[in-house]
Parts: sequence; structure tokens; C-alpha cells
Amino acid sequence: MKVDSRGYRAISESKIISSVLRTRPMAGPKAAAPLNRTTESTRSMIMLDLYTDATPNGLKISIALEELGLDYRVHRVFLGGEQKTPEFTRLNPNRKIPVLVDDGLVVTESGAILIHLAEKAGKLLPAGPAARAAVIEMLMFQMASIGPMLGQLLVFRGPWRNRAPEVSNRYFQEVSRLYGVLNTRLAGRDYLAGDAFSIADIALLPWIRTGSLAPFTADLPLDANPHLKAWFERVMARPAVQKGLTIPEPFPPEKQFEGFIKATVGLGDLHAA
Repeated sequence: MKVDSRGYRAISESKIISSVLRTRPMAGPKAAAPLNRTTESTRSMIMLDLYTDATPNGLKISIALEELGLDYRVHRVFLGGEQKTPEFTRLNPNRKIPVLVDDGLVVTESGAILIHLAEKAGKLLPAGPAARAAVIEMLMFQMASIGPMLGQLLVFRGPWRNRAPEVSNRYFQEVSRLYGVLNTRLAGRDYLAGDAFSIADIALLPWIRTGSLAPFTADLPLDANPHLKAWFERVMARPAVQKGLTIPEPFPPEKQFEGFIKATVGLGDLHAA
């Protein structure tokens, strides 16, 4: 079995992927070989495999798995090329991470994976109609607004060196407006959907973190939105969040944003939601 220098199973594990694909459900999930990133003794109980890289959308799932206390096995997909291999394309024809395999059920798109995991564990997504709707509303807000707009701002200001300033400014103004929307939403509450931490908070955190760390988005108005900033600090302080942000291993500090952009842009195509 091929293992990369960081200890992650490489995506070229064709036997594992073939096993999953043979059981990919047509009318419901079927059992795939259980896999575990922890110990051999508990392997028979583990069914979750995460195919991911250290991007905001990938980190959402690592954080969720850690918050939910679920055992899982990590397969790092080195973006910028490896997501285009035949093996991974068979898992996700859209060639994007993250991908979760749960007992033969293949789930793509980070928002769908978050909902699936929350329902599986019975946590981070309320059962009551109103509370559930509030969480899903804010999850979709991240998926449809913050992710695409901030992602484009990072691309235009990063690898494209702000060569189209009018375009960069358009995305900057929109992300700034969205920060204000979030700030208003968080006034008088600790978390996006109320008093309880949820998958909506998990979805947003890696994107706000990336915007705050990237040198070319340092002028985003996080400090000017005190409720959003307080939320960011509150969520970042959670131990499971801190652990999830290290899985898979982050890009080296000196290549943090080069790696992120390579993963985001790949070889000409944009990263999925």
C-alpha cells in the first residue's frame, strides 16, 4: 500500500477505490471494506474514508469529523493534478474534494457531507424544524455567498496579481458586504444559527480564517465587524476545530498561500463548493 511522506494513504490506492466503487449505491448504500486511520484493533468498526486536501472546503470536513468524534481515515488528494487521476475521477466525476465514503455510500460537495455527518452522529444539526432551517439557511449562505466570493477575491488578488483591479474590487466590496451581513446576524448570539454550535459555523470558519491569514486579503474588514470577529475567535478556540485544521497536514508556512491557490485553482479550473 502506497503511503506518502506524511503518512497519508495516496490516492493511487486503486484497490481501495475499486472496492468502494464496486459497492457505490444505485438504490441505497451497500457495505464497503471498513477502513480506519487509528488502530488495527478497531478497524472492523470503521467505515468512513475522507478524500481531501488542506483547503477551506476540505478542512470543513476534518473539523466536523473531529467535533463529532467519528473515526475516519484520511486519503490526501494533492490538488493541482492528482484529483484528475482516473481513480479519483471514478469517485467524483467533478474531480473536486472533499469526498466522503461511508460504508460504500459516496458523498461529494462539502455542504452535503456536513449534513450527512451531522445526521449520522445526531449532533450539530437540530431536529426541530425552525432550528434545523436556521442551520441549513446559514450553511447555504456560506456555500452560495462567502465561499464563491472570497474564493474569487483570493484568486484575482493572489495568482493573478490584481491584473484586473476593477474585478478584484468588485469581489472585495461584495465580501466586505457579506462580512457586514454576518456581523448583523451574530449580534446578540454566539453562533450563526443561535446559541448552539452547528455545521453552519464549521462551514464558515475555514473561509474566514483563510481571508484573515492571506496577505493579499489583509484589508478585509474583520476588525470592523466586532460580532463576526468575536465569533471567529470563539470558534477558533475550540479544541476539535484546532485539531481539524491540521488534517491533512497544512501547507508549509512559506508555501501556505501558494499551496492554497494551487489547490484552489488547480490546472485552470476552480475549486468546488
